[in-house]
Amino acid sequence: MPEKEPAIKSDLDRIDKLRDEDIDYSDIPELRDGMFAKPLAPWPPKKETITIRVDSDVLGWFKRQGTGYQTRMNQVLRRYMDVAGQQRVRPADQTRRKTSTRLKRTSKRVR
Repeated sequence: MPEKEPAIKSDLDRIDKLRDEDIDYSDIPELRDGMFAKPLAPWPPKKETITIRVDSDVLGWFKRQGTGYQTRMNQVLRRYMDVAGQQRVRPADQTRRKTSTRLKRTSKRVR
C-alpha cells in the first residue's frame, strides 16, 4: 500500500466524524441562481452513426492508440474542420472532382 493512502484514510475517518455544526462554511460563496445560467463547459454536439471507408492502415494506426480511437478520429476531423474554416484548403478550381466522360454519357432505356 502506498504511503499516502493511510494518511488519506485517517483524514477521511476524521472528516466523517465531523458534525455540520463543526464545519466553517463562511469561506464558501453562496449559490445564486445566475451561477447556473451559463454552463462552464459546452455540451458536446450530438453524435451520429455513419459508415465510412478509410484505409486499413489509417484505421489500424488509430486502433493501436488504444480504446477511444473513434473519439480521437472525431477530434482529428474536428481540428481539420476548424482549420479549414479559417482558410481555403484547396484552390477553387480543384474543389470539384472531375467527372469522367464515361459517366457523362446518358444511358438509353432498353424496352
